[in-house]
Amino acid sequence: MEKNKTVKYLKYAVGEIVLVMIGILLALQVSNWNQGRKEANKEQLLLEALHQEFLENRTQLDSVVFVHERSLAHNEYMISLFPINPETINIDTVSKGFQYWGNWSTFNPSQGVIKSLVNSSTFELISDPELRVLLVSWEDVLADYKEEEDIAVQLLYDHLFPELASNVAWRRGGMKDDRFDKNYLATVDFENLFFRRAGILNTILGLDSKGNNELSQIKVTIDRILELSTIKTNDKIL
Repeated sequence: MEKNKTVKYLKYAVGEIVLVMIGILLALQVSNWNQGRKEANKEQLLLEALHQEFLENRTQLDSVVFVHERSLAHNEYMISLFPINPETINIDTVSKGFQYWGNWSTFNPSQGVIKSLVNSSTFELISDPELRVLLVSWEDVLADYKEEEDIAVQLLYDHLFPELASNVAWRRGGMKDDRFDKNYLATVDFENLFFRRAGILNTILGLDSKGNNELSQIKVTIDRILELSTIKTNDKIL
């Protein structure tokens, strides 16, 4: 009889231990679930901020591309007039081509969110591996595109504008100034202003024969970041 009591006690004790262990495991599981939910909610907030930042960047890039495309169109219009006969050319026609030929705009994206992500431990909250790769590579993609912009700006300000300024008055009507020599319009120097400007614009826009695609790459990167962050944004975590 004493033996039966001992067996019952052992069974009871084992049962208690099992219940305690199950309770601990459940508590850990709940704790892990709560931690996972907190991290998922933090990721959600980060992705929403990232998405908004890149929406603004895409809008800015579209504006920059518009300026480049308009400038290229005016350069191509001028090139279509070559060779110019100074005796018969209408100055108003030439002035039309000059309207936007040298207009410039640079892409200066907002990077507050992406830099705070990539350069801190919060980056570990980003769960999508493709998005992580895109965020890490963003700086290099942007640098490749900006390199083309820098070359274009240097050409414009170091060579094209000075060449034009030495022959055409910036003020007092430009080519309509009485001191302007119309024979300049027939020179190779004048034509090269537009050939060189059109060439660098074609490069930036990815339209040149070299097949440069920095602009295409930055567009693809921005659009993919937007797509991936949109997926997460719509996947609300309660």
